[in-house]
Amino acid sequence: MTNQSVRLAFRIGYLGDAYHGSQIQPDVKTVQGELIRVFQSLKWLDKDSKEHNLVLSSRTDAGVHVRVNGGVVHIDRALWSALTPRKMIRALDDRLPNDIAFLDVREVDETWNPRLANHRVYRYRLEGLEFWRDPGEQFTQWLRMFEGTYDATNFARLEEGKNPIRTVYSCTPWIVENRTVGFEIIGEAFLWNQVRRTAMALHRMCIGEVTPEEVKRALDRPDINADFGVAPADWLILWGVDWDGLKMPASKLEFECFTAPPKGPAVERTMRKRWREGARHEMKSLLYHEWAEIGELPIVRHT
Repeated sequence: MTNQSVRLAFRIGYLGDAYHGSQIQPDVKTVQGELIRVFQSLKWLDKDSKEHNLVLSSRTDAGVHVRVNGGVVHIDRALWSALTPRKMIRALDDRLPNDIAFLDVREVDETWNPRLANHRVYRYRLEGLEFWRDPGEQFTQWLRMFEGTYDATNFARLEEGKNPIRTVYSCTPWIVENRTVGFEIIGEAFLWNQVRRTAMALHRMCIGEVTPEEVKRALDRPDINADFGVAPADWLILWGVDWDGLKMPASKLEFECFTAPPKGPAVERTMRKRWREGARHEMKSLLYHEWAEIGELPIVRHT
C-alpha cells in the first residue's frame, strides 16, 4: 500500500446462523462478504478492484456466533482524516445487517497482523445438546485433558499443510448462576472444528457413550484414528480475541441468565425442544447486550 492509504484495525461481532461462515465465498452470504459490500457501497473500497484488502482474524463456521472478532482494512488516508471513528461506525451500522455489529476501529501500523493474536477464547454451551447432564466435579478433570501442547489431529478437520500441533492455555467449566452450562477454552489458535470436536468428546463422556480413557488415548496417540463427532455450531461462541495493543474487552455485564433445561421424569421431548429454541434466543440476547457495552466510543468534540 502507498502512503496515501491507512491501515485500520476493527472489531466486530455477529450472529453466525445467518451466514455461510465468516470468510468470503462465491455465491453465498458471508460476514466478510457483507463487510466488503458495505465498504464498497460507501465508496471506501474500489468495486472494480479484483483484490479486496479487508481481512478477518479468526475464521468461523456457519452457525458459530461471535462476541468479538477483528480484522484490518486499508482505506484512503484523506478519507480517514475526514472521518472520526464515530462517523465511520455509524455509517456502517446504517448499512450492515442487524446481526453484524461493527464495534470499533483505529489506525495501526503496517506490521499489525490480525491473525497473529495472543490468544482466542471460545465458549460452548453443552447443556444445549440432547441428553446433557452435568457430570459434577469430574468435569474439571476431563477438561484438563485438553490443556497443554499436543497434536490435535483426532480433534480437528485437518487442512493440507496445516500444523496439527496446538497449544491450549486453559479449558475450564463455563458457570452461569452456579450452574455448569458448558466450557471455556483459551488458546493461541485453533484448527478447523477443533472446539466443536472437543465439545462432542466432552458431551459423549457426560452421557456415558465414551470413556475418559478413550478420549485420553485419542489425545496421546494421534497416529491412531479416533473420531468422536462434531458438535453443532449454534451453541458455540467466539468470545473474543486478544492482540498486543488491542486487548480483549472484559464482560461488563451480569446478563448471563441462561434458563436451566427442564428436568424430571415427566419432562417430554417436546418440552426439551421448546427449551432449546428459547436457549438459542438467550445466546443471541446475551451477545446483543455485550455489543451494546463494547461499542462505547470516546466523545470527539468539534472545534
